[in-house]
Amino acid sequence: MLASTLLLGLVLSQASPQTPPPATLPSIDLPPELARVLTDYETAWGSRDAAALARLFAEDGFVLSGGKPPIRGRAAIEDAYKGSGGPLSLRALAYAAEGDVGYIIGGYTHTKGAADDGKFTLTLKKADGRWWIMSDMDNGNRPPRKAD
Repeated sequence: MLASTLLLGLVLSQASPQTPPPATLPSIDLPPELARVLTDYETAWGSRDAAALARLFAEDGFVLSGGKPPIRGRAAIEDAYKGSGGPLSLRALAYAAEGDVGYIIGGYTHTKGAADDGKFTLTLKKADGRWWIMSDMDNGNRPPRKAD
């Protein structure tokens, strides 16, 4: 009996290994003109200012949120973000910029210094000497819920 219990325990432990969570990727510093995009986003979101948030986007920019159709254009983005916002801390994990296109990949949390609640990508385009958000795509770090 003891041997079968030990064998069952061994089989179960091998069938569902306990893997540690992945290490947190380190933050990186952005050049000032790209860092401004993140700080302006944090400020607008934190003050629940949908108009200020929409003004960070290119006129034909997109918001690509999970489980929802794409939102395109500043007016639609402002409308979609009305009533949204609150504490937000963004950090960069990677970026690139060449000519008038770029991107920032990062993590976000609602409590500065806490583990990331999710991750995002911002694709950017430069016009009139300023970087604008062309698309904002994010998703949370929680595993999807299982269907009932």
